[in-house]
Amino acid sequence: MKAAQPARRTLVWFRNDLRTDDNPALSAACERGAAIGVYLCAPAQMASHGVGANRRAFVLRSLTALSRSLSALNVPLLIRTVGRFSAHPAAVVRLARAHGADAVTCNAEYPLDEQRRDAEAEAQCRAAGIAFERYSGCVVIAPGQVLTGSGAPYTVFTPFKRRWLAMADDGLLQPLPAPPRQAKLDVKPDPIPETLGRTKAERLGDVWPGGEREAARRLDAFVAGSMHRYQSDRDRPALDGTSRLSPYVAVGAVSVRRCIAAARARNRGALANGDAGAATWIGELIWREFYTHVTAAFPAISRGRAFRPTADRVKWRDDPAGYRAWTEGRTGYPLVDAAMRQLAGTGWMHNRLRMLTAMFLTKHLLIDWRLGERHFMDLLVDGDFAANNGGWQWSASTGTDAAPYFRIFNPVMQAKKFDPDGTFVRRWVPELAHLETPALFEPWRFGRAGAGQYPAPIVEHGAARQRALGAFTT
Repeated sequence: MKAAQPARRTLVWFRNDLRTDDNPALSAACERGAAIGVYLCAPAQMASHGVGANRRAFVLRSLTALSRSLSALNVPLLIRTVGRFSAHPAAVVRLARAHGADAVTCNAEYPLDEQRRDAEAEAQCRAAGIAFERYSGCVVIAPGQVLTGSGAPYTVFTPFKRRWLAMADDGLLQPLPAPPRQAKLDVKPDPIPETLGRTKAERLGDVWPGGEREAARRLDAFVAGSMHRYQSDRDRPALDGTSRLSPYVAVGAVSVRRCIAAARARNRGALANGDAGAATWIGELIWREFYTHVTAAFPAISRGRAFRPTADRVKWRDDPAGYRAWTEGRTGYPLVDAAMRQLAGTGWMHNRLRMLTAMFLTKHLLIDWRLGERHFMDLLVDGDFAANNGGWQWSASTGTDAAPYFRIFNPVMQAKKFDPDGTFVRRWVPELAHLETPALFEPWRFGRAGAGQYPAPIVEHGAARQRALGAFTT
């Protein structure tokens, strides 16, 4: 009787897909035979991409959770520190050879540096006789598939969404289950590093626990609870009206497809109709898909360029004091300052306030959007290049499907509309908490005595608006 042949080994290269559920690269590896996971820590590359300490710490926590999930499947997770992407292809080849793997699987990533890294990894693997297979685990529909009638990528969201919805059949929307447990291998998992670029895992750990189990818990709670109010509550920062899943989607602890499937199931199979809250949230997930497709199709934005060439004529101001006041939450506009302090304190900001603060920097202060984009990436626990860049360029009127240049949010009116009782401002700007609600919107109109050390506005809205209109039209 012949001895059983050893299973073919495949190296699963994890990046921003730190989960076992609905992970096409992992499932494909397990179907081929025996899977071995690998994650390459790249602190130097993270630094060059502006990834800050909050996101790094969250990655460490998510890696710890991923290692536990993989161990339950007898899939060991190897961890190596390889500082820059340029060295990753050779590292993957070395690991595959060292562990007898004849194939490497991964889920594609779409910013320019990531695409170049993967193209080189594929070339080096194939030269070494190792198969290299990429899957679409970070999106529902892969970039390059949602195209206009003329075969071009979409640059406006609404027609992209219509086409995306037309293409999203049951096959595309069905998540993959975690693969079954495999036979145990003679490969031991590596310990998770204590630091990633001198950042320790406990940073904001009580606010943002890592891992797919926590992501699933939050998804279930949101879908069963506040999702049906999402359309009405999502713009109210004082309410718990959003999913708080963006960090988990950003590192791939939960897939967009799993999120859409959960919302769709609650909405009786509908994507764009039925429950307004579910349909609106699904629409926001499609926005994320849109920005990923734009990133893949237009590599210039990965090089710090504005999507719209005409935006290059805008003469941004050099205003270090204004920029510092904005980053510190000391602009004199309470809702703007509350939002910036929320970001500094939690590594996260409510989406309505991301638009408000971005417009304040780019329109009120006329400061280059790239400085704001960089500041957000430095602090956001959910920092994702495509989503962050897309949001900033939308607000600055420089990107695809951007806000028209004359759309300039009035911080006072935004506060009256979306924080009408001042609850959010009182939470994050405590030096104003004692004021009556009307004074919270415009404390400078009620005398300096009540405002204490809170600053006067660093710019007047009407004058700033006129200055911005002039800058965008000359």
